[in-house]
Amino acid sequence: MTPITEVEGRRLALSNLEKVIHPATGTTKAELLHYYASTADAMLPHISDRPVSFLRYPDGPDGQMFFTKNPPPGTPSWVRTAPVPRSDDKNARQVVVADLPSLVWAANLVVEFHTPQWTQDAPAVADRMVFDLDPGAPATVEECCTVALWLRERLAEDGFEAYVKTSGSKGLHVLVPVRPTPSEEVSAYAKSLAVEAEAALPRLALYRMARNLRPGKVFVDHSQNAAAKTTAAPYTLRARAEPTVSAPVTWEEVEARHELTFRMGDIAARLERYGDLLAPLTDPGQARPLP
Repeated sequence: MTPITEVEGRRLALSNLEKVIHPATGTTKAELLHYYASTADAMLPHISDRPVSFLRYPDGPDGQMFFTKNPPPGTPSWVRTAPVPRSDDKNARQVVVADLPSLVWAANLVVEFHTPQWTQDAPAVADRMVFDLDPGAPATVEECCTVALWLRERLAEDGFEAYVKTSGSKGLHVLVPVRPTPSEEVSAYAKSLAVEAEAALPRLALYRMARNLRPGKVFVDHSQNAAAKTTAAPYTLRARAEPTVSAPVTWEEVEARHELTFRMGDIAARLERYGDLLAPLTDPGQARPLP
């Protein structure tokens, strides 16, 4: 029998709780759900007003994985959805994970959470800018740290305060709160800084996506600022053998070039120690206009 759990007055059917999702650590679905419930206070401010896309991996990272933007079949009526601009569907809607019951319901589907850089009330008007630093082997997160520190200093020259998190995979995400600006303008500015990064660090940074150029370098992916693109949300688990998290980190950790891999079990202690290191991203008073 599928257990029924009540979360803030909403009844949820939670399935296959003993199923192992992350095989390297034996992490079960029940543990995954507990992680999201206990991390909700930090995670929800970053996703609660943005349409969410899901990368589903119900049988773990070795099973079938599929990306979905549309509300999944069986989405409860109380889960909010919002209209989103989409060239192939003028009536498109996506889920908005606005509260704890919605978060637990979505987590029960076994998903990565991905969001755009804009909110549901202002489609294609970005209030965040992101640089996805992706290392091409044999480059590692250590090389990403060098590029991230360069970006931090360059952004500061234009009056921006930058924040950083792990991707939960191989690299880093550098994030910046910006005064609401059309996504195409933010994309153009982000690309200009990626070009500058390659010029300043020619043996290390790369703004072009060409695969033949990637080995040993860090791809400064500016494309996720486009209105149609999304980025792994803060605190989301990733579909990997171990339950790695897209986790906020301090600039001191980046400067030390630590391994910077954090797993589900690390996050509670980090929140206890640091709080939400990305909280300024949700404060409109921290946003600055593009130069």
